[in-house]
Amino acid sequence: MGGRRTKYKQEPPAPLRNPNETRPSTKRLGKRKANADHEPEPSTNSRPTKKAKADKPSASKKRTKDPEKISKVKPIPTKETSIPLSEEGESDGWEAASDLEDVDGFAVDGLDDLDIDEDDDLLRGVPEELDLGSDDEEVALFPQKGRKSKQAERPTKIIPTASDDDSDDESDNEDGPITAKNIEFRSRALDEEAAREAELDLEEMQNAALDASDDEIDMEGEGEDAEAFHLPTAEERAEEKNHVADVHVVQRRMRECVRILGNFRKLGAKDRLRSEYVEQLVSDIASYYGYNDFLAEKLFQLFPVSEAVEFFEANEVSRPVTIRTNTLKTRRRDLAQALINRGVNLEPIGKWTNVGLQVFESSVPIGATPEYLSGHYMLQAASSFLPVIALSPQPNERVLDMASAPGGKTTHIAALLQNTGIVFANDANKARTKSLTANVHRLGCKNVIICSYDGREFPKVMGGFDRVLLDAPCSGTGVISKDSSVKVNKSERDFHLLSHLQKQLILCAIDSVSPDSKTGGFLVYSTCSVTVDENEAVVDYALRKRPNVKLVDSGLGFGRDGFTKYRGKTFHPSVKLTKRFYPHVHNMDGFYVAKFKVEKRTKIKAGTQEAGSTNTVDADEQQDVGFDSDEDRAFIEEGKRIQMKARGLRVPHRRQSDIAGKVVKAAA
Repeated sequence: MGGRRTKYKQEPPAPLRNPNETRPSTKRLGKRKANADHEPEPSTNSRPTKKAKADKPSASKKRTKDPEKISKVKPIPTKETSIPLSEEGESDGWEAASDLEDVDGFAVDGLDDLDIDEDDDLLRGVPEELDLGSDDEEVALFPQKGRKSKQAERPTKIIPTASDDDSDDESDNEDGPITAKNIEFRSRALDEEAAREAELDLEEMQNAALDASDDEIDMEGEGEDAEAFHLPTAEERAEEKNHVADVHVVQRRMRECVRILGNFRKLGAKDRLRSEYVEQLVSDIASYYGYNDFLAEKLFQLFPVSEAVEFFEANEVSRPVTIRTNTLKTRRRDLAQALINRGVNLEPIGKWTNVGLQVFESSVPIGATPEYLSGHYMLQAASSFLPVIALSPQPNERVLDMASAPGGKTTHIAALLQNTGIVFANDANKARTKSLTANVHRLGCKNVIICSYDGREFPKVMGGFDRVLLDAPCSGTGVISKDSSVKVNKSERDFHLLSHLQKQLILCAIDSVSPDSKTGGFLVYSTCSVTVDENEAVVDYALRKRPNVKLVDSGLGFGRDGFTKYRGKTFHPSVKLTKRFYPHVHNMDGFYVAKFKVEKRTKIKAGTQEAGSTNTVDADEQQDVGFDSDEDRAFIEEGKRIQMKARGLRVPHRRQSDIAGKVVKAAA
């Protein structure tokens, strides 16, 4: 038995295989098939073959008779180990084979574990050589199937396409750089993605509308355990004002009133009027946010019901801190980098301005940095940028700022003029001109002249300006977040007085503009108020009193259009060109901006049209504005005499001709 094994001893494997040689005998085939299924590398080593005898017992019988011999498998040379057989004995080689089984995790306990069929044709065919592999190649113990899994075939990036055949090309187009070849594909992919997002948005809106309707139905059908909403009567409201109301009760009542007024036909009580719900909501807003009843109702009437609550809520939140870059001394990029280095978190305000920066947080006082003291920027609200942007002053122009303190808009105008031309900064309050002067010097504005006149005197003091900016004094209903005292200290009389003053100032500002200006002839009227009495009503008054002016586009790319109709009042159709800004919509202070173009005056003949009689009177009044040296000489000399007399100087005697002229004029 030992000689027979020595006879069929395996020699060292050869690196190459001869395909023409035969396979090993059937006697060893069953023992080697377990290794053959694992696809060993081919080898040229051959061993003597022996034909299968007919009277030899079958593999199944032999398997039952001698299980100990069959359990022994010859070692397979691998890359890690090469186990030679000993010439003197066979025990070394077989023991090494068992060790190999332990290492590779592949043990053969018997031929029952091997996948061999008794009817296999290979047992009855010509014996062929058994491939044992080589030392330079690994032997795969587990077979690798040629078919890949779906996960392996799945691309790393899923790209939505119309066809699956071009998936490889599409992935290359998506991941690779943009070229002329794949730019069309990328554009198409972006369009498809945008279309899908639009569909999703539409679906979400529809679902939200359905959910809202379901919520309304649920709220309508509340159980008996839930407390039903009760609208207080006028007597109950008057009694409630005598003591402090519960905040939670007021808040819930406001929410219920807004919901019912949004769909009053279905949700309103049959025995209660809509006006009762409105009165209750206004009363709750006044008590909840701290307004007087007059101002709460006046502001409530400007918006729809749901938006009105958003406006009042936005007034309780402070607006973002913004700064304006002084382009006379630095650039916005350099300023932003310098402030970031000092621990300031900021970013540009928006695309509508190229000089504004919004400050989120700062580790240093933003109003005491070296950059601020050097005049590199100005602390200024974002809404204050808008009038100057609409005015758009050009270099070498004469510009008047009729109410300029504390100087934010004046210095902005000087920066746009690039220190050319002249800017007349006027303010009626002489005490406020101190801060105006300080800011002008700090920001390096060399073309500014500061004066203190009443704006209503300015057409007599000086005129002929290319552009005029009138940031009129107002009630401040747009800046309640900064000054909460407006909530209680404004009455109806204040609005009447302010409106009258604004109408006087806007007429004087129009008269101060030179219609013959080659580059200008514009007036910008702005207020930090949101009421119609101070905005559209004043603009409409100016259009009626000065036929030679018209409204033009302000040049601002955002904001809501002005009202052309409001609570029974109808304004000029061109008032739509004005712009309104709200805190709850644009996240800035409430503001109003209107831009006028002043044209040359034209005389209107009296009696040409009966309907035009009022326009004729207005034109005659307009022609009287200005100076006539001959007619006004007496008044000028009289004014000089009064000034000299007040200084204690000797006053010259009046001329007899002047006295006679006065008598004639008085008699006429």
